[in-house]
Amino acid sequence: MRTKICGITSYKDAMVAINAGADALGFVFYDKSPRCVTIEQAKEIISALPPFVEKVALFVNEDAKSIDTTCQAVGATLAQLHFEASDQLYNSLQTPHIKVIRAKSKEDILRYQDEYRLVDAYCEAYGGAGKRINIEWFEDVDCSKIILAGGLDDSNVSSLKAYGFYGVDVSSGVEISHGKKDSSKVRKFIANAQ
Repeated sequence: MRTKICGITSYKDAMVAINAGADALGFVFYDKSPRCVTIEQAKEIISALPPFVEKVALFVNEDAKSIDTTCQAVGATLAQLHFEASDQLYNSLQTPHIKVIRAKSKEDILRYQDEYRLVDAYCEAYGGAGKRINIEWFEDVDCSKIILAGGLDDSNVSSLKAYGFYGVDVSSGVEISHGKKDSSKVRKFIANAQ
């Protein structure tokens, strides 16, 4: 499974994740998140990163223009949209993007099944709440285009291999505190996912 370490707030944490084998890093542009970074902070980190790592910018309730502008300014390669957007917004984005499904039921995980998408457990807050989704929903489902998030950590990620997920996304499960990664947990998470 491919791995994304989300909620990166420092160059040090970014490099720990990359050196451990992360495929993608996530940068949060949602000011209500304790992991939120400014355009300047993200640009400084991203500009110093080695090539061949996906740089994902996470947004909540933004319009297409501000998403594109932010991604271009910081050097993000993918936008992750943690909100129900209109087809018009998706179609007008210039930046490659991935939709997030905040699943309340098994039916929810089947939405956008022809597209790569991120599936997270529904909670009132957006992202990083550490709430685990009901894994039984994924039995007999083609998970090859699903990136699973929510309540993952180094102790439970290896149990997901049987489902054939495209990837996994973790934030709070590898932290010492909000926005500060635990390098040992990051390394173990990635090793156990692979």
